[in-house]
Amino acid sequence: MYREVIVQLSTNIVKRGDAQLVSQINTQIWEMKGMKQFCALLLVLLSFGISHVQANDTRLKQAYENHQSDVQVRGAGTVYRVLPDDNKGSRHQKFILRLDSGQTLLVAHNIDLAPRVQGLAKGDRVEFYGEYEWNKKGGVMHWTHKDPRNHHTHGWLKHNGKVYE
Repeated sequence: MYREVIVQLSTNIVKRGDAQLVSQINTQIWEMKGMKQFCALLLVLLSFGISHVQANDTRLKQAYENHQSDVQVRGAGTVYRVLPDDNKGSRHQKFILRLDSGQTLLVAHNIDLAPRVQGLAKGDRVEFYGEYEWNKKGGVMHWTHKDPRNHHTHGWLKHNGKVYE
């Protein structure tokens, strides 16, 4: 039983990588009744998950400061602004995220290749995996979908527990 819980929690930490897992983890720890070793292992896993998000914020900040592009990265941010769709050429759903570091990031999500993120609103939390491209306003996140030709790493967006790819 404990092994399955550890596997599930570590999977969630890697997928979500955010502090929101704290309440889920605390609940499951206290239901386990006195498992000191289990608690220690869980704290290590939690530390890994939180540092993972901070590391990616740092990576995006460095990419911005060094004018780098083509950086495959995973992260999360809060919707700062929802923009009108870009309907020229391939259609893209566009919105701006504010990362935990304070940096802003434009997300250009190709809605010809992936479903539109439904119900997106200012203040919502969105996780992403895609390719960062530098610009002077903070950068753009592209490739947040599967590549139909399999030439590029598949990306995704996650909003309210649903993955869009």
